[in-house]
Amino acid sequence: MFSIKQFLPRVKRYFRENLGAPFIIVFQALLLVCAGLLIIGNAELANGVATGAYFLLVIGVVLQFISFMRHGEEAEEDDYGKDD
Repeated sequence: MFSIKQFLPRVKRYFRENLGAPFIIVFQALLLVCAGLLIIGNAELANGVATGAYFLLVIGVVLQFISFMRHGEEAEEDDYGKDD
């Protein structure tokens, strides 16, 4: 059964461990906005929104890399103590 009380802490932990995730999610949403703007014929505004979206993507990827390096080292340390 789905419980919001169990779901929210998992989402918070995910965003805490993956610093770039919010930026990447906003990037995806802005790309959908760009598609809508192109459909209605506003290419100039769509181009501006797309430029901002790609800056968010770069920020998100850099933050994800930092998170990966930080948490990758922690996971690597945890693996040394395990016997296969």
